[in-house]
This record gives sequence, structure tokens and C-alpha cells, in this order.
Amino acid sequence: MGQPARVAQLERRIRFLLIGFIVTLVISGVTAFPLPQELNLLTSWLGVPATAEPSQYTGLTAWLVHVRNALNDTDARYPILAYGTDWLAFAHLVIAILFVGPYRDPVRNVWTLQWGLIACVLVLPLALICGPIRGIPLVWQLIDCSFGVIGIVPLVICLRAVRELEQLQSMTKVGVGA
Repeated sequence: MGQPARVAQLERRIRFLLIGFIVTLVISGVTAFPLPQELNLLTSWLGVPATAEPSQYTGLTAWLVHVRNALNDTDARYPILAYGTDWLAFAHLVIAILFVGPYRDPVRNVWTLQWGLIACVLVLPLALICGPIRGIPLVWQLIDCSFGVIGIVPLVICLRAVRELEQLQSMTKVGVGA
């Protein structure tokens, strides 16, 4: 494969992975806005009545009912607290926009990919330290950790592709292989 074809292939791979990463961040952000409604819908789909208590269930269903009830109580009595999740949602959307830089020019914006990797790694201690403090079950903490672990994969692939792209571009600038 010639150098121009390889450059085009690397750029396509990087853009494809970044679009997936950006879309995932946007979905994650948008779904943080209507949390009580989402939990009401989810528990309804599971056949759980609106008046159910967690003690009536076991496992994941008990946890979902517990979270649903907490969100509904909090939303009814202290809707101001939902402002925190509004900011969480906003942060996801802003972070998604950040990855437009490496989408447009991956070599010049490689730091964004490195920053994303750091952020993904930091998900692990956050979940494993704050989870127990907040009474989050270990299984759910591990689910939260999986977002960081899964997010690392496309970013590492992108970073490797950017490094190769950078080498190819530098060879072209000095006239090697042109």
C-alpha cells in the first residue's frame, strides 16, 4: 500500500473511532437529563409497580427500584439536586465537542486523545473510591468502571494510528518516500 493510501486509511480509522466515541459521549450526556423518567420507564418495563419497594425484589431489580424511588423522592422534594446531573450531562456534551479537534486534525490534537485516556483511567479510582462511600453495590461500581475500560480501547487505537500518521506526514515533509 502506498503512503497516500495508508494516510487515507489511518485518517478514516481515526475518524470512524472518534465518531463512535463522540456519539457515545453525547448519548451518555443526553440520558443524564431525565434520570427519574428513565428509571420509571425501565422499572415499568420490568413489570415493577410504581409503589413497589426494593425489599420486594432481589438483585438488580431491587437496586433499580431503590434508585428509582430515591430519584423520585429527591425530584419531588428537592428538584434543585437534579441541577448536578444537568451539569454532568452538560460536561459529557462539552467533552464530546472536545474530540472534534482530533477528528479534524489528529496529529495536531493528539493531546486530546492522551487526555481522554487519562480520563478513562481515572474512572476506575473514582468509581471504586466514591462507590462504597455512596453505598453503590460493587457490581454497579464495576459497570461504571467498564465505561472507562471500554473507552480506552478506541482511544488507544486512535493514538497508535495518529503516531503512524505523524511518522508518514513527517516523512512526506522531508521528501522521504514521496
